[in-house]
Amino acid sequence: MTSRVRAPELPAGPWLNTGEAGLRLTDLRGKVVLLDFWTFCCVNCLHVLDELRPLEAKYGDALVVIGVHSPKFAHERDHEALTAAVERYGVAHPVLNDADLTVWDAYAARAWPTLVLIDPDGYVVATMAGEGHADSLDRIVGDLVDRHARAGTLDTGPGPYTPPPVPETTLRFPGKAVPTPGGGLLVADSAHHRIAHLAADGETLIRTYGAGERGHRDGGPGEAAFNEPQGLCVLPAEVASRVGYDVVVADTVNHRLRGLRLSDGHVTTVAGSGDPWRSQVDDEAHDALTTDLSSPWDVAWYDGRVVVAMAGIHQLWWFDPIGARTGVYAGTTVESLRDGPIPDVWLAQPSGLAVDGDRLWFVDAETSALRRVEAGVMHTAVGQGLFDFGHVDGPAGDALLQHPLGVAVLPDGRIGIADTYNGAVRCYDPAENTVSTLATGLAEPSGLTVDGDRVWVVESAAHRLTPLRGTETVVGGHAQQVVRSATPLAPGALVLEVVFTPPPGRKLDDSFGPPTRLTVTSDPPELLAEGAGEGTDLTRRLRVADGVPSGVLQVVAQAASCDIDVPNPACHLTRQDWGVPVTVTRDGEDRLTLMLHGHDG
Repeated sequence: MTSRVRAPELPAGPWLNTGEAGLRLTDLRGKVVLLDFWTFCCVNCLHVLDELRPLEAKYGDALVVIGVHSPKFAHERDHEALTAAVERYGVAHPVLNDADLTVWDAYAARAWPTLVLIDPDGYVVATMAGEGHADSLDRIVGDLVDRHARAGTLDTGPGPYTPPPVPETTLRFPGKAVPTPGGGLLVADSAHHRIAHLAADGETLIRTYGAGERGHRDGGPGEAAFNEPQGLCVLPAEVASRVGYDVVVADTVNHRLRGLRLSDGHVTTVAGSGDPWRSQVDDEAHDALTTDLSSPWDVAWYDGRVVVAMAGIHQLWWFDPIGARTGVYAGTTVESLRDGPIPDVWLAQPSGLAVDGDRLWFVDAETSALRRVEAGVMHTAVGQGLFDFGHVDGPAGDALLQHPLGVAVLPDGRIGIADTYNGAVRCYDPAENTVSTLATGLAEPSGLTVDGDRVWVVESAAHRLTPLRGTETVVGGHAQQVVRSATPLAPGALVLEVVFTPPPGRKLDDSFGPPTRLTVTSDPPELLAEGAGEGTDLTRRLRVADGVPSGVLQVVAQAASCDIDVPNPACHLTRQDWGVPVTVTRDGEDRLTLMLHGHDG
């Protein structure tokens, strides 16, 4: 970035966390303003929310973070759904509902998440895509605060955030549930940051595990702390007796697995360093406690070990409780849908697991897909890609879901799906290869569990467990796609450039090989006549096919950098996936620039 650009003004609303008042950038002169373009389905956006919390605490009212919620799925355009998500994820700053992507387009955002930093004079000083920018933001914000404080142009008065009231309920945005060996149901009470033990009626609270505050701490039931826990896996009795705990908990925002002993409620950390994953993929087994994980969302016992839905990096992992080792099971970290022999497959935010004999079923939230692993090969039963969704029943090849988060093997052997953003429970019949609808009108169902002949729905946004009821139907529905402004490209030669400027105090790190990597694919594949594949240069010459009217250019870029001029330099990996909708037209562009990290020093 080489010229000063005035930040486009924000619209009138609707707003959240402002006491219903609107915000204008002109009213925030003197503040450092950070726009966070996010959508609540996106796990990388949720990572950024957690990365920003320490910055908000450090700089107080000198820094105003504004969440610009620019939705991917149709359900996310609903204002009530956004209101629930803001509470669910503890968003403690103003949020603008950019339902029609007006602000997204005004700031030329192309990826979730995108961060735009605005100085106290109202000029854009940095733009960055993806997660992992907290250290860079700290340096830049600190410099802006110092400079404007010295110049007398920094406003440290009260900020615009107004916290909303939070109702008291037994559960708050529960995630997953499992039957306990001694009876009743164990529930991940996610927004209360604890595990709840309910009686067999699904309502009566027997006991809780965890202090009920966001954090990480081992210990007894009143001392331990979780951070938005999700999945639960009851270990086989013989394994539990050897390792000293009965249940593995996916402690999602702590990037850890925890072990819960039911006899006395003691909680211990069994996997995860606590740092989010930022390294390269390998097929080695690693010490579980020193390995970085990334938003483990669900866990299930399969093939003699725990399989982990590692939503944050679009993979399945395995965890051996007895050997205390962990590693990659399936996926390359590329966010897309590709089947075949594991581990060289593509996933997109796996969020729910279920085991049916020698088959492992899972829902892939961002591709709105139901998939399975069988005999070492991954297959997609329902789902068409990153940008296709809907509520359509019938033959599985035509059926559509919308961001499902839960799955279970039903008593009759069919596969139940918590079709979260459709507010429905769906059913896949492997014998007939068809999909039907079992229940509708639910509030963001995020999990299913079977207790004997009863099926429970974790109705997350209604803060309860609900018995599955309803009349099975076949919904005709209609197909939908993610709607974003398409970039016009000319057929023929195209220069793709990903901009990465090392943040202040860092340089590119080539100590482990080339510091940058670029992977380019397209949907449909015929969109690119030349240039698809992997390489180490962030600039790539492509050739757009003539005769393919439109498609999606899929770009994955990463850059490694390290600190300079410090005694113990740290290494950092910046990575982002883009799905850029394009149309091919004679008067289109012959150059496409994507911003991984740009800073006007």
